[in-house]
Amino acid sequence: MCSFQRSVEIVGKKWNAAVLLAAMRGARRFVEYRARIPGISNHLLSQRLRELEGHQLIERIVVPTTPVQITYRPTEQGAGLMHVLHPLVEWSVKNEA
Repeated sequence: MCSFQRSVEIVGKKWNAAVLLAAMRGARRFVEYRARIPGISNHLLSQRLRELEGHQLIERIVVPTTPVQITYRPTEQGAGLMHVLHPLVEWSVKNEA
């Protein structure tokens, strides 16, 4: 499979684009993602974060405090993809029916 098609499949998978867009402003905790993505379940959000981490688009950061604090932020590769997604979001808002 060509890399373009693979990229489209990653971004096109349900909720992935929403998770990436929620990550656009830097590191966030799980509950912050939930607040920014209405309608996504905890299970599905957790699954999408793990998948995007596997694709090296999101980085999981564990801070060993009590309780443990976990944040997710875009990797350099993920930030580059967000620069591509932003014009698509602008286009969709402008052409919303």
